Amino acid sequence: MNSNAFGDRARTDVLVIGAGQAGLSAGYYLGKYGLGDRTMMVDHSPGPGGAWQFRWPTLTLAGANNVHDLPGFGLSEALGVECDQWPASTAVPDYFDQYEQRFGLDVRRPVDVRSVSLDGDDFLVSASDGSQLMARTAINATGTWDRPFIPYVPGIETFTGTQLHTHDYNRPTDFDGKRVLVVGAGISAIQLLIEIARNAEGAQTFWCSRTEPHFSSAPFTPEHGRAAVARVEERVRAGLPPGSVVSVTGLPENDAIRAARADGILAWRPMFTRITPTGVCWDCGTPEGVGGGGDHLDVDVILWCTGFRSALDHLAPLKLRAPGGGIVMTGRLATVVASTPRLQLLGYGPSASTIGANRAGREAARVVQDILA
Repeated sequence: MNSNAFGDRARTDVLVIGAGQAGLSAGYYLGKYGLGDRTMMVDHSPGPGGAWQFRWPTLTLAGANNVHDLPGFGLSEALGVECDQWPASTAVPDYFDQYEQRFGLDVRRPVDVRSVSLDGDDFLVSASDGSQLMARTAINATGTWDRPFIPYVPGIETFTGTQLHTHDYNRPTDFDGKRVLVVGAGISAIQLLIEIARNAEGAQTFWCSRTEPHFSSAPFTPEHGRAAVARVEERVRAGLPPGSVVSVTGLPENDAIRAARADGILAWRPMFTRITPTGVCWDCGTPEGVGGGGDHLDVDVILWCTGFRSALDHLAPLKLRAPGGGIVMTGRLATVVASTPRLQLLGYGPSASTIGANRAGREAARVVQDILA
């Protein structure tokens, strides 16, 4: 950590917190609008790449499904057209690094923003090293990677095996010879379930989730995308937590999924009702999972692929949460916090996808331009 996270500057007109897809997109458009020299960008990661630098090494660009071109300089232009099989954890950081250099985006890192509060009309931003910065406007683009979510299930604290989250996953061989229960209905759950079943020697895999996922063989059309974004946008404008895009679009079916289904890997079960010291059970009679006629499954590992929540703890002093549990958003693309219009959230709600992040980055820069004018 630098001795002064913000360098010699005590104030800035624009502060961008986070340099993943959304933050870099905002930085690009701020430069296009002539606000580059009035902007400070900070990121808490050790190097370029956002959350991608922390993904498991077997995840390729082809398997990621979420890497979209940043504005003005595409992924294939930066890395070459034959890069689908490159590890996302190294390819995306390389791409983002080239992008920052190409457009002169001076990202200060590592900077760990601990709190953002109001001081008059400006924001008082405090870093973990004690340094502070005043900002007239702020664009928060901190994503979700640092907030893995594991739901509470009775008995979760009694399990004597291993529990880990997608956030902690490394490689399938870590599960050699294990009985592994994958929990979740999203793309990551399906990918890791298949990867472990195919590559962990002697492993047995099981799968369950709260709702049975819907696989769609139909092409993902612009209409599907707009429907998903519209649903999420409606929720955040009402101050509700953002919903799941997968619940609208379904999971895209591909050859790997069809083969896994044929081989019995995708044998889905509904969510268990209790965790026991040695596994999980459905409708068990006791905390130990015996009696009552319930169904018990012994496992060595529970892999929670249950998603992430927005990393917004540093914004707590602003008291943004609405009674519905979310943050009321406004503006043309729902990037503006209704109660604090000088603050925008990117990667929250409809801008959570990488395509949405680019559109939101442009809109956020336009909003800042209007405010500063």
